Amino acid sequence: MPFNIGLGSSRILGLDIGSSLIKAVELKELKTGYELQFFDTYPLPHDVIVDGAIMDSIRLSETLKEFINKKKIKTKDIAIALAGHSSVMVKRIAIPEMTEEELSESIRFEAEQYIPFPIDEVNIDFQILGPRPEAGQMDVAIVAAKKDVVNEYVTVLKETGLNPVVVDVAAFALSNMYELNYEIEPNRVVALFNIGASTMNMCVVVGGLPVLARDSSVGTNMITEALQREFHLSYEDAELLKKGVSLQTVSVEDAEPVIMSGAEEILIEVARSIDYYRTQGGEEVHEIILSGGASLIKNFNQALSERIGIEVRTAEPFRNIKIPKKFDPLLIDEIGPVAAVAVGLAIRRPGDR
Repeated sequence: MPFNIGLGSSRILGLDIGSSLIKAVELKELKTGYELQFFDTYPLPHDVIVDGAIMDSIRLSETLKEFINKKKIKTKDIAIALAGHSSVMVKRIAIPEMTEEELSESIRFEAEQYIPFPIDEVNIDFQILGPRPEAGQMDVAIVAAKKDVVNEYVTVLKETGLNPVVVDVAAFALSNMYELNYEIEPNRVVALFNIGASTMNMCVVVGGLPVLARDSSVGTNMITEALQREFHLSYEDAELLKKGVSLQTVSVEDAEPVIMSGAEEILIEVARSIDYYRTQGGEEVHEIILSGGASLIKNFNQALSERIGIEVRTAEPFRNIKIPKKFDPLLIDEIGPVAAVAVGLAIRRPGDR
């Protein structure tokens, strides 16, 4: 459900700007699907992005320029995703059945009843999800994104020499990734979780359609901070340890209990999000597909599955994408799960709904 902000070419770079890592994916559309053209990541300095909002636009622009120059990125048309509960809100509502054109005319009135932000300060979009069991009613997802947050991202990207043509929501980019790579089964309920350094995106899909999206301000920085406290480490060393790299002073084995302790709040928030979905009248979740940095942490999937009693699988964003030989298959396997949102963005095109 992207906010379209300009016209562009048929080739788009999906750019997922997280709080610690920039992920970029470009896909070539084939008659039979997609082929990977570009995939890489680049570290982002600490505290440049906080809860989805830009804290330091100059450093963000400088880092993007470094990434583009070092990786020789030529594509200028960009799709980005917004996230963060203070910047974006997604609400599923029930309203009388109407056409898309009719809803376009009344969406501001409908949204005003549910959105906690002043209506003049947000961009609004919607997606009709389908009819409800009650006659004459339908489900609609309303998305509101703060204009100042959107405008700041657009400004920084343009100053960097990029052309933002689509602004999406991270949770819906996850849904796109899922639809592209997984077999859609009617009535199968799958919870997609993308857990990064400081933000968690959740999208519940039923039969392939997104029915609930939610962001939370928790992430793997909690694990980094726990390692820093326990072993008196720098942020950089704690990050290495979290990623499974032993240090001279601390082994990965010694760090494992601290990593799991630091992950406790993340596990609690995932369970809370699943409970929230159930309170909205949702059916039982059949499985969780996990992406983002958390999916790369040893034993995290198992701990999450044991906590909530649902099977947890690591996302495979490139599962149905043709991978040319120039890409290292081990790299794709090892860090591919962090590309879930970027893949969902890379298949967006201007004019999509």
